[in-house]
Amino acid sequence: MYNHPHHTKDLSEFSFLITGGAGFIGSNLVEYLLKYKAKKVRVLDNFSNGHRKNLAPFHRHPAFELMEGDIRDLETCKSAMENMDYVSHQAALGSVPRSINDPATTNDVNVSGFLNMLIALKESPTVERMVYAASSSTYGDSKALPKVEDTIGKPLSPYAVTKYVNELYADVFGTTYNTDVIGLRYFNVFGPKQSPDGAYAAVIPLFMQALKDDKSPKINGDGEQTRDFTFIDNVVQANVKSFFASQEAKNEVFNVACGERITINYLWESLRIAANSELKPIHGPKRQGDVRDSLADISKAKNLLGYKPIYSVREGLKITWDKFNT
Repeated sequence: MYNHPHHTKDLSEFSFLITGGAGFIGSNLVEYLLKYKAKKVRVLDNFSNGHRKNLAPFHRHPAFELMEGDIRDLETCKSAMENMDYVSHQAALGSVPRSINDPATTNDVNVSGFLNMLIALKESPTVERMVYAASSSTYGDSKALPKVEDTIGKPLSPYAVTKYVNELYADVFGTTYNTDVIGLRYFNVFGPKQSPDGAYAAVIPLFMQALKDDKSPKINGDGEQTRDFTFIDNVVQANVKSFFASQEAKNEVFNVACGERITINYLWESLRIAANSELKPIHGPKRQGDVRDSLADISKAKNLLGYKPIYSVREGLKITWDKFNT
């Protein structure tokens, strides 16, 4: 993984904090930064979502540091930022269904925790910029396709509300305190290290686990809903480019996707064929809070970040399936 460098600056000159670094996206960022010899990579994680196995390969690396803690504690956030140059804030409670089942905890982590990170950023004498995980769920009930950053609808879940509040807080802090923050609206990220375990696992690892176990997966609704699936390398690229993007990108929000959409049924068929399986899915009821169709306009990220997806969905699926079975 990560044979294509996404940076031009010498990473050995910079220290990076990755919150939620034991999670799927965070641990992939850690892998990239260490591979390209970052000066220091500090992970802040409370392991409520992340997995220690994702960080196991890095523990003996001299530039790696693990800090166990919770973003809901302000002093922890301040300590984590000490002597850091850049922050990638990935720590959050994802999942629309989880937010519907437990809106209070989702808000506590995603809103109060995010606010703590902004306060710590405001008070940090060293951090130049914070990049954070925004979400395509912010588009809510907007039916316009493709999704353009300036046009959103009403949020459809507590999770979507929290991610929109993140954007509002980031904008206000930029205006009020001149903080430098960039938000990345991820569209259905997938790839190696994404776990199929737990009640709120994403669809692609669930499909892959089903194929591995030879058990029919469940598809919510008719399966004709569409998504702009995004391979993890593209997401890592967007984060790295955001660290060093020009001041034009300061306090902006960007779509991070491939700019193509497929149905869930097509996704299943592609994986089923790759696995040489005859399994048929079981269709259940439509999931509450889900949007019907999703497709990103990525022109803003291309223009201001220099973002250009390297991997198509099909290429990403092959890499993910191969690694899932090793």
